[in-house]
Amino acid sequence: MLKTFINAWKIADLRKKMLYTILIIFLFRLGCAIPVPFIAITGANGLVGDNTGTFLNYLSMMTGDAFNYGHLFALGITPYINASIILQLLAVAIPALEKLSHDEEGRKKMATITRYVTVGLALLQSVAYFVYLYSQKMLTTDKDGNAYTGFWLVMQGFFVVAVLTAGSAMVMWLGEQINEKGIGNGISLILFAGIVSRLPTTVFQLVNAPYRYGHWYYHVAAAVAVISLLLMIVYIVWMDAAERRIPVQYAKRVVGRKMYGGQSSNIPIKVNMSGVLPVIFASSILSLPPTIEMFVHNKITEGSFWETFFGWFSSDHWVYGIIYFLLIIFFAYFYASIQYNPVEMANNLSKNSGMIPGIRSGRPTADYIAKVISKIVLLGALMLSVVALYPVLFSQVMKASNIMLNVTIGGTSIIILVGVALETVQQIESQMMMRHYKGFLD
Repeated sequence: MLKTFINAWKIADLRKKMLYTILIIFLFRLGCAIPVPFIAITGANGLVGDNTGTFLNYLSMMTGDAFNYGHLFALGITPYINASIILQLLAVAIPALEKLSHDEEGRKKMATITRYVTVGLALLQSVAYFVYLYSQKMLTTDKDGNAYTGFWLVMQGFFVVAVLTAGSAMVMWLGEQINEKGIGNGISLILFAGIVSRLPTTVFQLVNAPYRYGHWYYHVAAAVAVISLLLMIVYIVWMDAAERRIPVQYAKRVVGRKMYGGQSSNIPIKVNMSGVLPVIFASSILSLPPTIEMFVHNKITEGSFWETFFGWFSSDHWVYGIIYFLLIIFFAYFYASIQYNPVEMANNLSKNSGMIPGIRSGRPTADYIAKVISKIVLLGALMLSVVALYPVLFSQVMKASNIMLNVTIGGTSIIILVGVALETVQQIESQMMMRHYKGFLD
């Protein structure tokens, strides 16, 4: 990986793109440190406090602590991800939206619609954020120390909501700039930058826990956490490289005086064909109930059904783990249906005089490919779930053992970090290959 970046740095065009990408990421991190006026979040641990493993901690992790301290990019890229999910799900049910994705002009219109939906969701989340801050008394007060009411509270809320919504729109714009003028993969790199910024805090927690509590078993727990982290990274890299190859045999055919075909090839199908997207989308969907909870926080009574219901969506609850698992499988199949069309693949094979050994051309070939893809998608989703759900199981074991080892980076974060790193390297390698390609004129 390091060698790829060094070789890319030697190419002037790629070097400019890399520098531009670094500049955009720097601006993103700068926005994550700019406080929003009228927000007064006190305490060393910010808005999240000691509630690690909750939805608030998840949002803080995704935004590089901007959400935790009420900074400009507090909403991060989450509204854009949610907007993309909504439109892609609607495209399955609405033929007009599906038709837009078939040509260049249609995709531009879809991108525009996604931007508008992103702003709408950001506005909704900004209002929820303000309501939650108001309920927690984390807004600025007048000179007598009293909270603003009436007109001044409305103006305070209007300003906070407008700034946070604008910040979310700007994060989306920064991601698009990386796609257009940088090395690409912009939205994922924004996520990557936010999560990486939390690594020093996580390392400090792991190192400090044994000395803070003074028990020998904290050393063992910290060592298990570190070893698990390293093993998960190796596992994710191996999973990303795994693929199922469907053999293809091309028939010989004569065109003019030349004979074509007769060779053997294969159709490579990646085990983890959807990458980190099922995990990101599943996490985003599970963020909706806690967002609603932020609106009605003061109306929930202790011991009520709604307190229990919203408690299910805490990231260390077993109900959360089951729903998370099912959503990962759903989105893995959903993305596979978008990426692979067995009928189209079978038709392309038939047009090129190709066939799968032992399978007849036409519908049998399409059915066989669909069957293989279905099995591979299930296997890939299960492998993703192992990494995504391990932190939930780890936190449950720590709780049962009365070990207060709060690690703020989990399986979702590791999958995103490793997946984005691998995708970025592959993108740089493909751009290097394009620039090193020697045409027939050479």
